[in-house]
Amino acid sequence: MLYQWEVGRSSLDEVLTTFWLHDDSQAVTLSDDHRSFAQKLAAGVVDTVGNLDPVIAESAEHWRIERMNVLDRLILRLAVYEFLHEAETPARVIINEALELARTFSNDDSVRFINGILDAIRRRFERE
Repeated sequence: MLYQWEVGRSSLDEVLTTFWLHDDSQAVTLSDDHRSFAQKLAAGVVDTVGNLDPVIAESAEHWRIERMNVLDRLILRLAVYEFLHEAETPARVIINEALELARTFSNDDSVRFINGILDAIRRRFERE
């Protein structure tokens, strides 16, 4: 959803309307609760991106947010949103999920990059 919003320059409303229409017979079927949570996270990132990017930039030494790989940037935004707004989710879980996304959709360099930034952010916010 975030990739479609960022790269496709679609409004979040349009993304939320069309995202689940793609019929992939090999895809894992998500429960309504999981779909709702995914949509909540995407909306949260979009609504707070102006607050998320400075947090990321502060921990990304020598990297401007707009110069980051788009997937890395989106994964970081999602994780930072969860750090700040999903207090019941342990930091370790947020970081592990972000690294799994990076392993799936990016490369080993991205995994290390994301891990370093998220660990610095976790320490800054003192989240365990």
